[in-house]
Amino acid sequence: MAEKQPETLVEKKGRTSSVIWKHFGFQSSDEEQKEVVCKVCHAIVSAPQGNTTNVFNHLKFSHKVVYDQLLTEQKTQKRASTSATVTQSSIEDTLYNATIYPTGSRRQREITEAVTFMLAKDMCPISTVNNTGFKTLVKTMDKRYVLPSRKHFSRVALPALYDKCRAEVEKDISTAEYFATTTDLWSSRTMEPYIPLTVHYINADFTMKTKCLQTAFFPVDHTGVNIADGLKDAMAAWDLKEENHVCITIDNASNVKLAAELNGWIRLQCFGHRLHLAIENAMKDSRIDRAMGVCKKVVSTFSYSCKKKKELTKAQRELKLPEHSLKTECPTRWGSRQVMINRVLEQQKAIVQVLSNQKSDPQDIEVLEAIKAINNSQSPLVEFTDALSGEQYVSVSRVKPTLHLFHTSILAVEENGTDLSEHQAEDNGLPQREI
Repeated sequence: MAEKQPETLVEKKGRTSSVIWKHFGFQSSDEEQKEVVCKVCHAIVSAPQGNTTNVFNHLKFSHKVVYDQLLTEQKTQKRASTSATVTQSSIEDTLYNATIYPTGSRRQREITEAVTFMLAKDMCPISTVNNTGFKTLVKTMDKRYVLPSRKHFSRVALPALYDKCRAEVEKDISTAEYFATTTDLWSSRTMEPYIPLTVHYINADFTMKTKCLQTAFFPVDHTGVNIADGLKDAMAAWDLKEENHVCITIDNASNVKLAAELNGWIRLQCFGHRLHLAIENAMKDSRIDRAMGVCKKVVSTFSYSCKKKKELTKAQRELKLPEHSLKTECPTRWGSRQVMINRVLEQQKAIVQVLSNQKSDPQDIEVLEAIKAINNSQSPLVEFTDALSGEQYVSVSRVKPTLHLFHTSILAVEENGTDLSEHQAEDNGLPQREI
């Protein structure tokens, strides 16, 4: 007698979200689908009202491999469903995000003050608040915040921050029994003249303090009389009493020296500035001028030509030299000349290889080597120049040790020195301190 073939199973009617129904079905004769049949072993599983607990347990205990595959498939489906589902905001959240902060609310003020502080501290143009990128950033961080206009920051927020900062500085300097000042006229990139005033004092906690009180526009002629009046007005604007003024530090300009004399103030000329002038005067020599001219021209050639820069890098790799770029001299900082010369001499072979079609005078290299030797002997002065920039100690205390260093070692003629270095040692003058 032939074995009876199992009846064909049909899918569950209606919508089925569970993956379990891939492994179970119903006999075609079971129109009401009351008896769940396993597609693996064709056993009937009790599942009242479509409950899937029993069918899961059937796979778990009777078909372990199929059950494990089912769990993996179920997790994958769940992750896909979660990533595809867009979370819908509640009505309460939607109304909250759509409601802007009141003008005088604490949160509105906090963000506006933070933006104002950023503009002032980072010296950003006020037009930053009109930039699309900045507006998008602020809106993304807090949708309820309304960014004020550029006019608000220029006429309200920034002046308010200045008044607050000024009040704090005035309160702080009012505790100083005595104070010293510093000034130095300068021009902006657009050649607009300014006169700054910086005050130095010791507070009640015996801590040194430095405050740049102002950098005022100074369009009048820079005569000694006008500068004297400008400095007096600046001190009066901050309620600083001249009888408590110890001294003023200035540069070597004759008009500023005259201004200090007209006001009857004790002046202390900047030793760092005088040291710079002394070194510049000592380095005046026709041979040095020619060598420095060649050196600057070489640096300029590689600074303004992308092709030459690439060729220099290639030569450095071939010659196994450090892949350093050439340095440019800064006229107001004498130590930068030493850095420029050292870098040119370091990259001499690579430079010659790139500029092989251009003639060079060996004497220029000898002069640069001599200048390097002179600069190396003066290397302690580089550290001293940096020490003059300190604000947490009395920098004038470094002057006497430096003068002693001049007398004992820097100006001493070495036995194996070059003719140029001996010439410079003879002509080198000592900067004198004036009060």
